[in-house]
Amino acid sequence: MSIKLSEIKQKKRIGEILIDRGLITTDELKTALNFQKESFDSIGKILVELGYVSEKDLLPELSRQLEVPLLRTEMVPQVPVIEDTFTLNFLKANKFLPIQFEEGELSIACVYPNDYALINTIRQLTNHEVKTYIGSESEIIDLIERLYGGSSTDMERIINGIDDSGFEGLEDIDDIEHLRDMASEAPVIRLVNLILQRAVESRASDIHIEPFEKELKVRYRIDGILHDVETPPKHLKAAIISRVKLMAKLNIAERRLPQDGRIKIRILGKEIDLRVSTLPTLYGESVVLRILDKGTTQHFELESLGFLEDSLETIHSLIHRPYGMFLVTGPTGSGKSTTLYGSLRQINQPDKKIISIEDPVEYQLAGVNQIHVNPQIGLTFASGLRSIVRQDPDVIMVGEIRDLETVEIAIRASLTGHLVFSTLHTNDAPGAITRLIDMGAEDYLLASSILGILAQRLVRVICNHCKQPVRPDQKILKEFGFPEDAVFYEGKGCHECVGTGYRGRIGIFELMLMTEEIRHLTVSNAPTTEIRKEALKQGMRTLKEDGFIKVRNGLTTLSEVLRVTQDV
Repeated sequence: MSIKLSEIKQKKRIGEILIDRGLITTDELKTALNFQKESFDSIGKILVELGYVSEKDLLPELSRQLEVPLLRTEMVPQVPVIEDTFTLNFLKANKFLPIQFEEGELSIACVYPNDYALINTIRQLTNHEVKTYIGSESEIIDLIERLYGGSSTDMERIINGIDDSGFEGLEDIDDIEHLRDMASEAPVIRLVNLILQRAVESRASDIHIEPFEKELKVRYRIDGILHDVETPPKHLKAAIISRVKLMAKLNIAERRLPQDGRIKIRILGKEIDLRVSTLPTLYGESVVLRILDKGTTQHFELESLGFLEDSLETIHSLIHRPYGMFLVTGPTGSGKSTTLYGSLRQINQPDKKIISIEDPVEYQLAGVNQIHVNPQIGLTFASGLRSIVRQDPDVIMVGEIRDLETVEIAIRASLTGHLVFSTLHTNDAPGAITRLIDMGAEDYLLASSILGILAQRLVRVICNHCKQPVRPDQKILKEFGFPEDAVFYEGKGCHECVGTGYRGRIGIFELMLMTEEIRHLTVSNAPTTEIRKEALKQGMRTLKEDGFIKVRNGLTTLSEVLRVTQDV
């Protein structure tokens, strides 16, 4: 039986499909086709690069058109599926990734599943049938880098290639030269670099390298929570820790005293600063590396920190005042410095001179004169602040108020035409006033100088890739005042969030303004409970209330808000 060509149903081109779906216009397709004449890229890739359609919208249409299933997150392997068959360059050049191998069939995710020449080549190289899935180019290239880019420095391969006999006796203080040599060996260098690279890939803020009696533990702090990761064997701890100390230009012979240093390194194409701290413990030195990504300074925008609209407007009005003091309070790791950096970026204009004194300077802000305190030479917050005032600044940021002298100079500066930003360790906003008075600050000066006090915490954000609605228990709804028909959200855990259900963090806030009534209570030395009662009466939203709004908006979970507000 013969089939006439006229009877064969021609498939629509992807451009026509996208127009039919209302995802692009005819003019946009014409523009993309003109670009294609010069670049020879696929029309889909050009449309994405021009910003006419997103990869997220394009892929399902390509999947339907080519009749090839989509790559799903749960299909992504955690380790290479097939090794020693394809080179890294071959994988990247042809934009495909092996994702599963069973019963003689190799499944691959690729950008061009209709590239039959490539499919035949893979079939010949592996002697297996090939099943294709379609995925986005950016995702596949990222996965190739993650799974195969470090194949030559994979932790197991590095460890297997190390001669263990060379690391015997490295705990002895008399063996420093041998230790220095071992710490400079290529396998140890690759091992430490792998630990650093994986931390950056995981969005970790800190790396903890901790020696214990029977093991060496490596943990990454991701979104504020510590996670155990693959760890080298215990006998390599001295070499690994010494390698980090050499990179930070610390004394590897000194193991009895804490040391601090910095490392500048390029990882995954990004300039990274590492703040290194060592601490002698019972079983060796514990090392913590704080990861400071220089590229994140562009993210210090108040709009991206999680402020609700009314709070953001109030903050904007406070930080544009000509003088006064704005305080941010909360425990260590609650994002206080980030909020102040965001405030400085907001008002950083050519007509303003801004000076900050910090311990330490974590991020460099263009146009801001930043000072690093150094108590060993007498440069403290107080002494530095005294000199800063003589520099005729418009805005001063004090990293932290720790003593009466710093408080008094900051107050004096705020009363003499300077806008002063600083942080304080208190649990809530009203408690800051009581804390400053306890330090010895004059209540009437505080009432005159303070513009507002912001308390904050950080909560993890539900992962958008695995977010799903849940019906909470009615008892919980009633206990915390939610409506009976409230729908909450949670992340079930996926590859994108490393199974945690969360990805990223935002702030929850409590903003108290220094109104006439609060000033009166401050001058009369009223207790914190009285100040809080009046602030609530005037409309202050508590940390929990702010958090509950973000729970209702599907940004975070109730358990997260309760976790970080246990102390208030």
